[in-house]
Amino acid sequence: MSAQYSSKHGIVSRPQAELYMGFTDMRNFVAMLPEDKKQGVTSDFDTISATVQGFTLGVKVTRREPYQYIELQDNGAPFHFMVSLHFDQTDDPGRTDFHIDLLADLNMMMKMMIGNKLQEALDKIVDGIVAVSEGRRPEGMPEDFKF
Repeated sequence: MSAQYSSKHGIVSRPQAELYMGFTDMRNFVAMLPEDKKQGVTSDFDTISATVQGFTLGVKVTRREPYQYIELQDNGAPFHFMVSLHFDQTDDPGRTDFHIDLLADLNMMMKMMIGNKLQEALDKIVDGIVAVSEGRRPEGMPEDFKF
């Protein structure tokens, strides 16, 4: 059973191409992690995976449309999912309208258990990216997180 979630839109204080390039290489995500969180995380240009509480969760980039869109799919996860990152132009060339779509194959029980949490997580990711682009530390971000 497919479940679809869409984040809120956030206006990121970075040009479209700059924001896109930060997401296009999966190694960038590992580089931002504190040293003590890098254990069990592996990546290359197209993939990233981590072992969390005995589960391996991985994603791979399956499509890139320069400066506009990146599509990620599961790559060793307990359920199938696809994440779409959207980088839309605004009237201000120094800012980007960013949002995330998630399509996940969740059974009814999983949907009831984690559906709201997935929606909240997507919105928090967008809020965090907006905050970082404005030079603010996102709420709940550890002090040793690098950006």
